[in-house]
Amino acid sequence: MAGVITASEPSWIAPFTGLSPRQFGKLVTVLRRDGADAVRRGRPWSLPLEDRALLLAAYWRTNLTMRQLAPLFGVSKSTADRIIDSGRCSPSSPACGSPRTPC
Repeated sequence: MAGVITASEPSWIAPFTGLSPRQFGKLVTVLRRDGADAVRRGRPWSLPLEDRALLLAAYWRTNLTMRQLAPLFGVSKSTADRIIDSGRCSPSSPACGSPRTPC
């Protein structure tokens, strides 16, 4: 889809994440290593891991609603909601309950 925000265009990374493209690349590498891009049952993600991380960072940094973010990334509001929910800490998450990681 033309005219959407994507991590493949480095100029979008800094304004929406506050990270340099190199730092963002390291973040995606850590996410991938921790299994964020593992193949799971069910429907596959419509966005690649890099774009999902960018959407989540934009949500946290800009305080835009899912209804505002969805068209910027070329996805539905429901997809934006699922991406944001998948990035939140859950009770089954190993980091949940850690004094350094609020849930």
